[in-house]
Amino acid sequence: MLLSPHKPFGLLLLVAALITSCATTQVNAIWKDPSYQSRPARIMVIGVAKNPLNRRLFEDEFALQLKARGTEAIASYTVIPDRQQDDQAAIAAKVKELGADTVLITRLVGKKTVQVYVPGTAYYPPPYYGTWPDYYGYGYRYIYSPGYIAESEYAVIETNLYETKNDKLVWATSSETVISDSDKSLIKSYIGIMVNTMVEQGLLGR
Repeated sequence: MLLSPHKPFGLLLLVAALITSCATTQVNAIWKDPSYQSRPARIMVIGVAKNPLNRRLFEDEFALQLKARGTEAIASYTVIPDRQQDDQAAIAAKVKELGADTVLITRLVGKKTVQVYVPGTAYYPPPYYGTWPDYYGYGYRYIYSPGYIAESEYAVIETNLYETKNDKLVWATSSETVISDSDKSLIKSYIGIMVNTMVEQGLLGR
């Protein structure tokens, strides 16, 4: 999931351009097991990433924001070496050893490009209305900026929460995050939205 060394959330490309232009992350789907009525006490945070630095940035920020909500959190890289990321048995053993009651896993599912047509605009040099000849002739003198196609690239990301006593999925989200030029700010923004969503779902304190 996490970032590539070259693009934010590169690969997390981790983290809604609202799919409008004024936000960075849009949550497309949320699911919660109605039978899960608890709040996690200690969460193991796992960012699925090939780049060790991106994994650390992501897990540290998620743990920081979870702790700010009163929930203990462990960045998995602090207890699970990069070489053991694909060792599920080692991860499970460490989760049990540290007493984590939930595991939060985020991964990059894919990327997509969205094209948006931006219409042209007309501009009338001031003061086109200053005298009647100016006003009369404004229609012939306006300056027109032609429309164009703008492209935005998005990372499609999943974040799932599992209860460790039975390895059962208790909460899941799917989201789209716009890919910009700042890995760090993108991670922080994405995680902030995920944490707020968890608060709204009753999984964390306010």
